[in-house]
Amino acid sequence: MTKHLVYVALATTLLLSANGHAQGTDNFTPEWVQRSNEIAYRLLESQARFTPEFASQMGVDGFDEEVFDLGPNLYQRQMENYRANLAMLEGLLATEEDPRVRQDLQIMAKSVRDQMEESTVNYERVVPYGNLTGLVFAGFRALLDKQVPAERHAAALVRLGKYTGQAAGYEPLTELARQRLAERLRLPELIWPYVGEVSQDLERTPVMLAGLQQVFEGTALEGWERDLGLLIEQLTAFNEWVRQEILPGARASAVLPRELYELQLKNWGVEATPEDLMRTGQVAFMNIRNEMMALAPLVAAEHGYDSGDYREVLRRLKQEQLHGDELMARYREVIAELDIIIEREQLVSLPDEPARVRMATAAETAQQPSAHLDVPRLVGNTGEFPEFVVPAITPNEDGSWPHSDYAYPAMMWSLSAHEARPGHELQFTTMLRGGVSTARALFAFNSANVEGWALYAEAITKPHMPLAGQLNSLQYRLLRAARIWLDPMLNLGLTTPSEAKRILMEEVVEDDLNAQTEIDRYTFRSPGQATAYYYGYEHLMALRARTEMRLKDRFEARAFHDFVLAQGLLPPELLSQAVEEAFIKPQLESAP
Repeated sequence: MTKHLVYVALATTLLLSANGHAQGTDNFTPEWVQRSNEIAYRLLESQARFTPEFASQMGVDGFDEEVFDLGPNLYQRQMENYRANLAMLEGLLATEEDPRVRQDLQIMAKSVRDQMEESTVNYERVVPYGNLTGLVFAGFRALLDKQVPAERHAAALVRLGKYTGQAAGYEPLTELARQRLAERLRLPELIWPYVGEVSQDLERTPVMLAGLQQVFEGTALEGWERDLGLLIEQLTAFNEWVRQEILPGARASAVLPRELYELQLKNWGVEATPEDLMRTGQVAFMNIRNEMMALAPLVAAEHGYDSGDYREVLRRLKQEQLHGDELMARYREVIAELDIIIEREQLVSLPDEPARVRMATAAETAQQPSAHLDVPRLVGNTGEFPEFVVPAITPNEDGSWPHSDYAYPAMMWSLSAHEARPGHELQFTTMLRGGVSTARALFAFNSANVEGWALYAEAITKPHMPLAGQLNSLQYRLLRAARIWLDPMLNLGLTTPSEAKRILMEEVVEDDLNAQTEIDRYTFRSPGQATAYYYGYEHLMALRARTEMRLKDRFEARAFHDFVLAQGLLPPELLSQAVEEAFIKPQLESAP
């Protein structure tokens, strides 16, 4: 789930694509939900013309063949669209009587205001640089996914013609991107991209371009070779232009102005000052590390290790590597065992179908080097399902396998609980089964709730994992505590990337690749987002504590968790309100 300072044209829908999706079917949904969804769909359609590839991926009909709008006066046209949407929503609010629809209208209006603020700040302060190759790859990969009906694949040929400028009335996308960038490069007050971001984008470009070729080769489409070859030539030339015109002027430090960083935090749903986050993270880090120190000797005794230091125990556990088919088979076994635990302990209700897991391609891994959930369209879903995706691990040239933090059994428990069940996969599968309005699933989304739930999901399954899995679960929680502490320190210039990486490698026991991926994430891939995990987790834990205290022996974990998931992706404050009014209050009122 990634957000960074991209082309203003792409920022809004890229955020929606990467971090939240509207819910799907209207079957058996209440009338008020259907009315709310109709309004939300109008909003989505109005935004889709600016970034149709990602609107299509979300499930907005009629945009499979359309391409990014990078025409002149883009910011001004987007703002005009925002103002029209806000006027429409405020007009509906003036006459709407159903309190549930009113709340959804307020959620959508707030979302539009937030988008206006973000677009304005980025337009006024930031050079609109973005990884164009990565965006093109993401759009084609989504459209040509094997879960997408084959009859939709032909739209990719139309897109190719428009991207390359071969279609009548269209200029090459790369030329439009160059024009929009050149317009803003002349303004001295704008902040340029960080040199590490630009360098990494250029370094990964060949893998992305090869991935484009593979995506098309995996379909039954014909006649794409010439246009794709032309697009690859154009993207290669554009990236060379970036190397010559953008890279030399890129800023040497990733530190952001405080107001920009605080805007990032707000956009991720983190309503706290950087200082509060650092204090929370430092205290949590020390407490979790103490728990690991107490548990590690038990794991060492069980495995016959000669050291009980948690760092050494984790390093020894990481030496137990699995590869190839055996690796993915073990992930599937762990997911099945977690389902048994969830049912036995009555943690949450499960769907009938199993969670799915697969290994990413090389190009997908270049685009997103961390484990993640690949979420299908939730508007108008026709049977597509979420998939837990593990980064690609391929053998070296000599046939040996590289060491990977995604390939040892102890870590699979927490990672699967986070990405599959009862974490992200269950969140989105619950929405696919209906009953959550689009406003509550998409427009109320923030990272604090979606990632907070996934970390909470690790915590409720941890007591039932093997000892080694429990230690690794604490290590994952330690990482999230480190994030909420190190991310703001880096972005405010209070520590250095090398010192943050040292802490991640020596104290959190991350390998070099994962530690560097973390630093990239904090500094330029998605500043502020990593703080949302522990922030949202703390809110959920506090909410559960209040609920248990109020209900006493009436509290049931499965009922509570089912209720939370049924609310969609509400931010913490709205979720707390829903639990109080619709979960706690009815039970107290029915008490004898």
